[in-house]
Amino acid sequence: MEPHSNTKGRAPIPVLYEDNHIIGVVKPVNIPSQEDPTGDPDMLTLIKEDLKERYNKTGNVYLGLIHRLDRPVGGAMVFAKTSKAASRLSESVRSRTMVKRYVAVVRGIPTVAKATLKDVLLKNARTNTGAVVPPGTTGGKEAVLDYEVLAQNEDLNLALVLIHLHTGRSHQIRIQMSHAGYPLFGDQKYGAEVNRRGEQLALWSVLTAIPHPVGGRMISMISLPPQTKPWIEWSSDIYEQLKERLELELEQTKLK
Repeated sequence: MEPHSNTKGRAPIPVLYEDNHIIGVVKPVNIPSQEDPTGDPDMLTLIKEDLKERYNKTGNVYLGLIHRLDRPVGGAMVFAKTSKAASRLSESVRSRTMVKRYVAVVRGIPTVAKATLKDVLLKNARTNTGAVVPPGTTGGKEAVLDYEVLAQNEDLNLALVLIHLHTGRSHQIRIQMSHAGYPLFGDQKYGAEVNRRGEQLALWSVLTAIPHPVGGRMISMISLPPQTKPWIEWSSDIYEQLKERLELELEQTKLK
């Protein structure tokens, strides 16, 4: 689907999928998922404004936030256009039938090319940060992800990794990869010792797939990272191969 323009002359936000029940878009980096203390434009507000403008709606426009992406993270994101859809999609998130894949650029090249990371994370609400803590720590929550190295650049000591989240903890990917010794490129919270200020966090939501709230068919949205640094350190063929792989995996899932 072609990108559509938001109101007030803002840059277009590409639409990946839309019907009467849901809308999937490409979230730009550095835009919060919902309103925060900064008062900066947020995805929920921007999409509401766009829907109101495109469909000439009067009054309030309903839009339900189903999941979040950290402010510096871009990529595929889905919203509900009705309260019933919001309820059913939220249940899919809780039951973990929602499928999410991310790509990230990490500092250092993992010695194990494919692995599962299992940690216990504790969130500090005051500082909005988290940390890996010993099992049994009060307030700690289990965090599990799989990562796979897709490509590496030995000259720059960078690796491109595909990540499959099994749990949805705050800052989970950033914390776990940093704890494993491979902080994300540009991450100032969990990799300040190896990243320069001003570098953009290299984490992208490459796939969001979720059962449709009406009928249950799997709706998939794929978004490849932008052709900017550090993503351009690898050939575009790598990303096209990744897209084909994700599409094949989704098709095989539908056939099961």
